[in-house]
Amino acid sequence: MRGRRLAAVVAGLAAVLLAGCSTTTPTTPAPQPTTQVAPDPGLPARLMSTVSGDGAFARLERLQQIADAHGGNRALGTPGYDASVDYVAQTLRDAGFAVDTPSFDVRAYTVQDQRLTVEGRTVDSAAMSFSPATPAGGLTAPLHVVAQDATSGCEVEDFAGMPAGAIALVKRGTCPFGAKSENAKKAGAAGLVVVNTEDTRLDATLGDSTATVPTTGVTASAGADLATRGGAPVTLLLLATTQDTVSRNVIAQTTTGDPDRVVMAGAHLDSVPEGPGINDNGSGSAALLELATALGPTPPVANAVRFAWWGAEEVGLVGSTRYVEGLAPADAQRIALYLNLDMVGSPNAGYLVYDGDDSDKQGAGPGPEGSAAVERVLLDQLSAVGVQGSGTDFDGRSDYGPFIAAGIPAGGLFTGAEERKSAQQAGQWGGQADRPFDGCYHQACDTVANVDRTALDRNVDALAGTVGRFALDLNGVPRRQS
Repeated sequence: MRGRRLAAVVAGLAAVLLAGCSTTTPTTPAPQPTTQVAPDPGLPARLMSTVSGDGAFARLERLQQIADAHGGNRALGTPGYDASVDYVAQTLRDAGFAVDTPSFDVRAYTVQDQRLTVEGRTVDSAAMSFSPATPAGGLTAPLHVVAQDATSGCEVEDFAGMPAGAIALVKRGTCPFGAKSENAKKAGAAGLVVVNTEDTRLDATLGDSTATVPTTGVTASAGADLATRGGAPVTLLLLATTQDTVSRNVIAQTTTGDPDRVVMAGAHLDSVPEGPGINDNGSGSAALLELATALGPTPPVANAVRFAWWGAEEVGLVGSTRYVEGLAPADAQRIALYLNLDMVGSPNAGYLVYDGDDSDKQGAGPGPEGSAAVERVLLDQLSAVGVQGSGTDFDGRSDYGPFIAAGIPAGGLFTGAEERKSAQQAGQWGGQADRPFDGCYHQACDTVANVDRTALDRNVDALAGTVGRFALDLNGVPRRQS
């Protein structure tokens, strides 16, 4: 995931939280009568024996069918996404849950054309979502190379010495892409090219950043070549439109358990426009749906359990952000912790758990107090199904971000995206070293054939054991003070 420092992530999310409000419905389910039941210590083991990777895969096949019937994707603002919401909501209702599908405002970004040409040679590039467009014929300017380090472009001063109107080249690193683009504009750049840290396509967003310049991304190898061409003429063409639309989340909660101590788990339901999004993130959505139907609306728990399927994650975590921003302070306090499922069936899978205690001392710092306990339980549950997990950074790329920004303990499972598996990781987990965890990330080939069913099965079990444990006992997760 993207290496950003947590402070930058929180600052960026805070800006999103202040940007606007949800359009309509409350972000918590309609109040339901609370049923008193005796908590069952055997619940975690029973859940783990009830859920299955096969069950989750059958739900993935349904999401594939939905994408196939609706233009090949389940992206924001499409019939495929609406059908995905309807499928999840109806499955939950059939299982006995009361279900809400609260709507929220969101911007949809569509690219009609984009090209990057350097000294007459076209360089493969990907426009960043919500980048402003160039003039119809593009813009041509000299290339200015900013220092290619972890903080490249994170301060206006990084652009010192740049001629006014240049197109700047920065490297992906520890601050949000929107901040880099805003700094480039302040420094007088006409456009921005961001170099990935991996030799893969850079699909990213400027989010709700304002006062930015036309911005595109390139692979690590293309960027290394560009870094040797300072002063060369560059042409950037970006024709795109931004449209206001409405999307929906799906929310369901048990009627048993303490409603003042809610264990929440979520996964984003939307895909990118380029494909059906079966691993990203049909896999997390299917795992969550498999667990929810196994748990049912009236389980023998001490703490209520709430499930969420988020919309518009792929354009900047919008569904989860709008949800958190719509919570009254008292309702936010009632969420004891948040578990995130995003890509849990990668074909060259890693077994990654968000690093709640910052034990790796890399990138972002620890999550809010209680996140370390979430990490420990997730690692224990992976161990119980025969695999040793490792930490991965809280870098703001998925829907735990708004919860962390609100001070809610968080954690989650992840099997890797476009990053390459190291030789050490291949020795630990199997698979191919120096190959992406998911070579079909954000592509049309992210179909049911792209899913590692063993990884999916292990993660479904680990999720079930973790939710079951916290639904009975929140030891290690303190109550937060107002």
